[in-house]
Amino acid sequence: MGQDLRELFKKAQKEKTYKMKEGHEERFSKLLEKELPQSEKSSFFFLKIAASIVLMLSVGIYGYIQYAKNTVEENTNEENPIVNTEDPVKEATGISLGDLSPDLEKVENYYVANINLELSQLQVSDENKALVDSFMKRLLELNNEYGKLNTELNQVGPNDQTINALIKNLQLRLQLLHQLKEKLNELKSSKNEQITA
Repeated sequence: MGQDLRELFKKAQKEKTYKMKEGHEERFSKLLEKELPQSEKSSFFFLKIAASIVLMLSVGIYGYIQYAKNTVEENTNEENPIVNTEDPVKEATGISLGDLSPDLEKVENYYVANINLELSQLQVSDENKALVDSFMKRLLELNNEYGKLNTELNQVGPNDQTINALIKNLQLRLQLLHQLKEKLNELKSSKNEQITA
């Protein structure tokens, strides 16, 4: 009378063995392949890789732009602008060196671009600030002279002396920046030698 139900269930489980129909595994594999083909998985894999690469490139480019922008902002001395992006001579009087001929415009653009490039690459620190300030003062004087020469160009008219003086002024500013860069490199190398000694 008193049979344990647990034992009955265990006994029933042991007696019943379930068998799958013959070929069930093959049919299941075919259905699975039909619903989820392997080629789609590999194309999604390549899409994921491509999306990752695009994301990394865009983050890298954004970071580089921000770094360059911050470097230029840090190195630009707003109290003493050396090369103005706005041309005050054009606003005040009319023509500049670049307005006289396409060749002179190329020359002017070349020097102004190189001057701006050199200015953006300057690395100012507390140790070299006095040196940089002295060079910036001289550059500001040359910039003011350039404005006076441009005014003369507008008042007197284009002549060889004024055009040559304008080009020479641009050359002097670029040479001055190259000299500053050399001095900063010398200062940096002498500091490195002192540290290693």
